[in-house]
Amino acid sequence: MKSHPALHRADPDRRHRTSVPPIDPQIYAPTALRPLRAKLRHLAADTRVDPHHHPWAQVAMSSKGVIRMTAGNSTYLVPPQRALWIPPGVEHVVTVVEDADLHTLYIHQDDEQTGPLRNHDASGAWHQCQVLEVSSLLRELVQHLPLEPGSDPPTERERCIGQLVLDELAQARPVRLGVDLPQDKRLRALCETVLEDPARWATLDEAARHAGASARTVARLFRSELDTTFVQWRQQVLLARALSMAARKLPMGTIAAELGYASASAFSAMVRRSVGMPPSRFLG
Repeated sequence: MKSHPALHRADPDRRHRTSVPPIDPQIYAPTALRPLRAKLRHLAADTRVDPHHHPWAQVAMSSKGVIRMTAGNSTYLVPPQRALWIPPGVEHVVTVVEDADLHTLYIHQDDEQTGPLRNHDASGAWHQCQVLEVSSLLRELVQHLPLEPGSDPPTERERCIGQLVLDELAQARPVRLGVDLPQDKRLRALCETVLEDPARWATLDEAARHAGASARTVARLFRSELDTTFVQWRQQVLLARALSMAARKLPMGTIAAELGYASASAFSAMVRRSVGMPPSRFLG
């Protein structure tokens, strides 16, 4: 692919962010004897947890606040009503959008990469990142999992709660939500800019002008890198941002206006077309 130097002008994020290392995952390593481990971390807005990976699966969910997780070639906004499943070995980065209480579940995988959810993976869905709905039962169960590190065997109470958590995860409805990111560093910088403020960049021409490139060049990169158009890609960004705003209990009209829609009904129509359900359910 030819180089397009002008795209280097895109500045994805001028805000100051504090980078912190992950808490040593090994002290929470799940095992066959203790296949589910949990930890809780309080993170301030604009904190970035450095890239890391581990040989077991992970579920990330927040009981308060919103986090953005970049895993593989996609990025996801995770409000309290959603969780992100990350398979073993996938590198991920956490960026805190709003002050958050981040719950992390680590799930043991055996040598065949099966583990506790193997009976629920006929389609292979658990081998890729996916967003899951968080039921009220799952949210409550996670609150009662022990958070102490170490390798002590589980208590009978922990074992029972853990089994219920795994069963709720297996039954959780996947949500078609996630924003693909390109490999090309120039286009990725532009995409990061739009992710920070999608309402500001409503058209391809505006985004391309900010990047210092032609609209034709940017459109071609979207097709070759992501197999989509700028409009379709940005729509996924808007859906993710809407989830983040709904987590703050903002009314539908406010969400629609903040995202650049003339009315709540216009925003509702977009949500129905994109995810096949009304905003009341999608954002709930």
